[in-house]
Amino acid sequence: MIRRTFFISALTGLLLMSCTSKDNNDMNAVIEKGLNRSAQQAKFLASSLLEEPDKLPRYVLPDGTLVTSDSHWWCSGFFSGVLWQLYEDTGDALLKEYAENYTKRIEKEQYSLDTHDLGFMMYCSYGQAFRITGEAYYKKVLLQSAKSLATRFNPNLGVIKSWDEKPKWKFPVIIDNMMNLELLEEVYKMTGDTLFDKISNSHAKVTMVNHFRPDYSSYHVVDYDTVNNKVAKFDTHQGYSSSSAWARGQAWGLYGYTMMYRETKNKSYLEHAEKIAKFILNHPNLPEDKVPYWDFNAPNIPNTYRDASSAAIMASALIELSQYVDKGLAKEYLSVARKQLQTLTSDAYLAALGSNGGFILKHSVGNFNENREMDVPLTYADYYYVEALLRYKHLVR
Repeated sequence: MIRRTFFISALTGLLLMSCTSKDNNDMNAVIEKGLNRSAQQAKFLASSLLEEPDKLPRYVLPDGTLVTSDSHWWCSGFFSGVLWQLYEDTGDALLKEYAENYTKRIEKEQYSLDTHDLGFMMYCSYGQAFRITGEAYYKKVLLQSAKSLATRFNPNLGVIKSWDEKPKWKFPVIIDNMMNLELLEEVYKMTGDTLFDKISNSHAKVTMVNHFRPDYSSYHVVDYDTVNNKVAKFDTHQGYSSSSAWARGQAWGLYGYTMMYRETKNKSYLEHAEKIAKFILNHPNLPEDKVPYWDFNAPNIPNTYRDASSAAIMASALIELSQYVDKGLAKEYLSVARKQLQTLTSDAYLAALGSNGGFILKHSVGNFNENREMDVPLTYADYYYVEALLRYKHLVR
């Protein structure tokens, strides 16, 4: 089975023990509140679509209308991933029943060849299902999903293509794509097929060279020329500008290179994750409560949107990264992750029971440039929030 990334180093254990009793009690209360509310909200949302098997939750409009997607939307696997994680934590049979139901809804996407998001879609759903249950059916779907994702790899460029049918770019690769490599690494461990590991490492290494600026902020889009196999342009799709630091993009990079270090033990990935963390945590536009604005260079800061999804992803990544670094950095990373979880679990971000359409967190931003999913709840914000809560809970345990 896929191993859970809930492990504790001696260093992290000492850091946690060094917290005061009050600090520990306060964080225990935060974790308990967040997980309890998450389970209640997830059940509420799952029950609302039970009679509509072709639909998956996407976000909620300000008037409370639930917007859904089909299985091919890039976020289709996150909700079942939330359900699986909460089932594992609680042992609640109803959560498992819902998780199985919503996972099954995206089964056909294992054969999709026109998307790089199979890691998000299939690993966050079927990967969680296989890790928890060990059932061969889930493993089989993961194997096919990895094979489908591998077809998008260009060996001359050394990267996986992100989008098709975007005429402004020839071969676009987005920083988000780092998150899809975990599927390839896990299937490599399942099968021993080195092709998946080679593709994953090639993509990570080329991205490390081409996607990052000298300050270790990341471009959103790097477009490649398939004739001369070189970078054609640096651009953005969801960030403020091609030269700005789109908040969720920085979070994807932090999480992605932390994950790649875990999977490969390649120290260059660890060093890169540390440098990304340094950029994020020392940025003058990171608010005191550690929930980023949608772009670190957005105009009108502080009078613009926050992005809870970025904070949730960062918190989960920082908790894991804290286990691989020295005491000073570990303390810093855990301090920021705690603050993010405390903020996200406050009434300002955590939905009241039965509200928010059943989503857990409020105030995320999907695509500012297209005025889409603005200041709304999103499934991936919920997924990484629950993951971060559980990672911290297991550190304390």
